[in-house]
Amino acid sequence: MLTMVSGNTFYFAWEVTVQEWLQHVIASDVGIKIASLMTMLGEEIILIAVLGFLYWSYDKEFGRYVGNNILVALVVTPMLKNVFFRRRPYFDHQDIQILKPVDSSADIYDISAQGYSFPSGHSTNSAALYGSIAAYRKKNKALCVIGILVPFFVGVSRVMLGAHYVTDVLAGWLVGLCTIVVFSNLQKHVKNENLLHLIVALLCLTGFFYCKTTDYYTGYGMMLGYYLAVPFEKRFVIFKTTDNLVKRILRVIGGGAIYFGLNTLLKLPFSEELLSSPTTPAFLLRTVRYALIVFVLIGVYPLLFDRFSKPRK
Repeated sequence: MLTMVSGNTFYFAWEVTVQEWLQHVIASDVGIKIASLMTMLGEEIILIAVLGFLYWSYDKEFGRYVGNNILVALVVTPMLKNVFFRRRPYFDHQDIQILKPVDSSADIYDISAQGYSFPSGHSTNSAALYGSIAAYRKKNKALCVIGILVPFFVGVSRVMLGAHYVTDVLAGWLVGLCTIVVFSNLQKHVKNENLLHLIVALLCLTGFFYCKTTDYYTGYGMMLGYYLAVPFEKRFVIFKTTDNLVKRILRVIGGGAIYFGLNTLLKLPFSEELLSSPTTPAFLLRTVRYALIVFVLIGVYPLLFDRFSKPRK
C-alpha cells in the first residue's frame, strides 16, 4: 500500500452507521452492479454523451445552456474539495469498503488520483446536468422528474459504493443547484457571452495555486476548450442540428470515438510515470489535453456534419 493518504477527517456518527447499513444492503455482486450503473449517470463520459447529443443533434442553444452550467460545476467542485481536504470514508473506517474507486487504475489511497470527498463530484455533476435539462424545459414534467430522481439515485449510489459520506452528497446537490440558479441568471443578464466566459475562466484559474488533485485540471481544461470552441463554431462552422435519427446516433458515436481516440493519442508522447504523477507538469499536460479534446469536439468536429441538413424546428 502506498502511503499517500492525507487530508482532514470530519463526519457525523450517523453517517457511518447509514453507510455501513447501505453497504450491507447491497452486499452482493448484483447489488454492487446496480449501484455502479446508477453512479455512471454522474460520470464524465455520460455527461459528455448527453451534452454531445443535445449540442450536436438536438438543439444547439439547449446544449450550450447545459454545457455552460455543467462545466462550471466540473471546476468549482474540485476547487471546494481542495479547500476542505475531506478524506474519503474508507480511509478512516475499516468496515466501509470502496467498491468503485474514482480511478481504478491508481492506488485507492492516492489522494491525487482519487480526489477528496467533500462535496461529491458525481452528485454535483448529476444535479447540474439533469437539473439544467429540467430547468431549460420547465413545462416538461417527465424531464422535471428525471432532474430530481437521477441526481438522487446517483448520490445514494456514491454512499453505497463507499466513496462519500451522506453530507458529501447533500453538499454536492446544493452546489449543483446553486450552479444552475447563479449561472443561468448570469447567462440571461450578461449579453456578452465571451466576456462572461473570460471572467469565469479567470476566477476559476485561482485553483492552479492550490489544487493538488487531477479532477480540477481535467475540469478546467474542458472549460477552456469549450470557451474557445463556442465562438470558433459561431464564426467559422455554424453547423445545423438534425431530425434524422441515424445522423443523430452517428454524431454521438463519432464524438465518442474522437474523445477516446484523442485522449489516447495525446498521451503517447509522455511517459505513464509523468502523466500519473501529482506534479505541476503533469497537471498542465492534463489541462492542455482536455482543452484540446473539447475544442475539437465542440468547434472542429461539427465541420464533418452534413451542412445541408435541415435545422430542427
